[in-house]
Amino acid sequence: MREEEKKRSSQDSSFKRFMKKRWAFPAIYIASAAIILTGVLWYQTSDNATDTDSYDYEATDITGKKYDEPALEVNRAMENFVMPVKDSDSAVIQKQFYDYDGKAEEQEAALVFYNNTYHPNTGIDIATKDGETFDVLAALSGKVTKVEEDSLLGNVIEVEHDKGIVTQYQSVTEMNVEVGDQVEQGDVLAKAGESLFNEEAGVHVHFEIRKDGTPVNPLDFFNKPLSSLQELDTADKADAEENSGATEENDEAAPSEDKSSEESGNTEDEGSAEESADENAGNTDEDESADTEEDPAGTSEDEGQTDDQVEEDTATESTDA
Repeated sequence: MREEEKKRSSQDSSFKRFMKKRWAFPAIYIASAAIILTGVLWYQTSDNATDTDSYDYEATDITGKKYDEPALEVNRAMENFVMPVKDSDSAVIQKQFYDYDGKAEEQEAALVFYNNTYHPNTGIDIATKDGETFDVLAALSGKVTKVEEDSLLGNVIEVEHDKGIVTQYQSVTEMNVEVGDQVEQGDVLAKAGESLFNEEAGVHVHFEIRKDGTPVNPLDFFNKPLSSLQELDTADKADAEENSGATEENDEAAPSEDKSSEESGNTEDEGSAEESADENAGNTDEDESADTEEDPAGTSEDEGQTDDQVEEDTATESTDA
């Protein structure tokens, strides 16, 4: 018992001696502050990790994110539209794009005759000088959104390059792509073929560029970047086409209106002529009646004068006798 009491007393005395030192309390304070700060930092780190796991990456209010529009690759925006053929020098444009603002001769040359009806050409028809088939290339990098077999148009491939901007390839055979494929500019999509819609063109590819469903003239955008088409306002062009169609309808209706006006004018003239004839006829009747009324009176006077002369002659003869 005495030994245990001695140990306790020695421990108490050593603790008291430690606490009496000048650096004891500052050391305790610093150690306690370090422990508390370490605990706070650990708690904050674990809380942030939990929030990150529940973060909504699909939110539309994130800075720099504009709704659900897909990101556009920088190199694709830098690309220029090119003709969908390997050798553009050997290519021949069989039929031009129908421009509603173009000259009458150019518009007539851009009409496609099918099923006894003329249709405006919504793209350009490209063939080679020798009339042989050739590889149809992607005019711009993008994603294939349509691969369709069509006997009338000669099969169709559509590639989307940006939201609302697509290129379309018709009259093709031996198609090498499928829907969902990513193609680079210059990749072979198919071979040029023929179509029932434009048999006169022979072996060719019908190439279109569309923005928001409205076709534009591909020749206006060859060797130009995609951004030039993005800035184009196709709404005004669609309105112009509608106004052009309305003008054509009015022009067709105008001749019939003019003709009706002419017919009505002719009818009025004929009516006035008939009225004039009736008036002339009336005047003639009046003149005749007036002459008839005057003639009997004259005739009576002449007859009276003749009787007087006969009586005078008779009296003269009696006197002579």
